[in-house]
Amino acid sequence: MFIQTEATPNPATLKFLPGRAVLESGTLDLRDRDDASQSPLAERLFAVNGVSGVFFGSDFIAVSKDDAGEWQQLKPMILGAIMEHFMSGAPLLNAESAEQSDADEFFDAADAETVATIKELIETRVRPAVANDGGDITFKSFKDGIVYLNMKGACAGCPSSTATLRHGIQNLLRHFIPDVTEVRPM
Repeated sequence: MFIQTEATPNPATLKFLPGRAVLESGTLDLRDRDDASQSPLAERLFAVNGVSGVFFGSDFIAVSKDDAGEWQQLKPMILGAIMEHFMSGAPLLNAESAEQSDADEFFDAADAETVATIKELIETRVRPAVANDGGDITFKSFKDGIVYLNMKGACAGCPSSTATLRHGIQNLLRHFIPDVTEVRPM
């Protein structure tokens, strides 16, 4: 098994590509050891001293490190944990794991058409680009012209995330939807 690694715009996160499907649908952002109980692979990764976050995408695993960790020491241990997991044949998620849901969206019913357009633009133009960098961005809310987005994986805590929101996503949404005045992280 050959696992590729890629840097992300967030220096505290590396993207690992095992060359096979990771998560069948959606994404899963695990920010601490308690969350890791949902996945045998996440438990293995959090057992590596210095790992502070794990994010599963369709074909990649983004791993974040804490300030004390150094990639030179962490990377071989993380690669070993990923390889061990896939070679064992264990499932990615435990059977009792609940499906992740983005059902906590909120917006005024009168804005439903605008929200549908926002979601479509995020789904088709933003998420694929952000996934390339080891993260994900999902819609959370639209109120008074402000779009609130949830940033996950490498995007969470990334030094360039503000620029991505302000200059990339905000400009895109404002171009297509005049009602949008600002984009903020949630």
